[in-house]
Amino acid sequence: MLNFSANLSFLFQELPMAERYAAAAANGFRAVEFLFPQDEGREKVAEALAAANVQLQLFNMRAGDWSAGERGIASLIGREDEFFAAVDEAIEYAVALGVPRVNCLPGLVRDNRARAEDILVERLTVAADMFAKKGLTLLLENINTIDMPGFLLPTTRDVFRIIDRVKRDNVKLQYDLYHAQRMEGELVQTLLANLDRIGHIQIADNPGRGQPGTGEINYPFVLQKFDECGYTGWVGLEYKPVPDTVSSFDWLRP
Repeated sequence: MLNFSANLSFLFQELPMAERYAAAAANGFRAVEFLFPQDEGREKVAEALAAANVQLQLFNMRAGDWSAGERGIASLIGREDEFFAAVDEAIEYAVALGVPRVNCLPGLVRDNRARAEDILVERLTVAADMFAKKGLTLLLENINTIDMPGFLLPTTRDVFRIIDRVKRDNVKLQYDLYHAQRMEGELVQTLLANLDRIGHIQIADNPGRGQPGTGEINYPFVLQKFDECGYTGWVGLEYKPVPDTVSSFDWLRP
């Protein structure tokens, strides 16, 4: 049986962030994930997790100036010190909150893609070893360039190319099916061919990024195949609920 995690950056937005943990638990979730616990503060997040009796399964490293449009700094020239400060902070949060995996956004391509990938590989190799000392997994996510123009790693193939170059067992793909559908398709085959290199899955339907059943992806088939193949990780619900969060879970209840 697949394990589902509620992404609190997308779900329960009708509630203040502090109340979303309990709302997830009330709807049957044992785990949550969201973008940046650093914005909430470690102690505040720890208290909310404990009060709701849920686990935090995933969060992102700091990704630069998000409000200004930055989507990661790991591949950006001149941001090395900032990147490794974010690595140190992410490890601190992960250990304190009991989170086994952290996502790293590489950033947008500004000029030379090959140079950006070289920088990313160099920094991830060091970061992965830092994560490994604490038993943590470092993730890279595929994000489509229709929604996010210029993102360095728009397909799973791009992510696997970087993983192959880094050569660290604790660097894996955060497999986002919505983004993969927009760029490449082959959702089930990608998982079957790379099961041991996938550390987390996130889902939403396409178009519109709503819950499963609102778009073109045959989620009953896809999720059944993921279950049958032996995927034992978490599946994060990272979608825009229609018409509201609680009713958007109707597809999941059976």
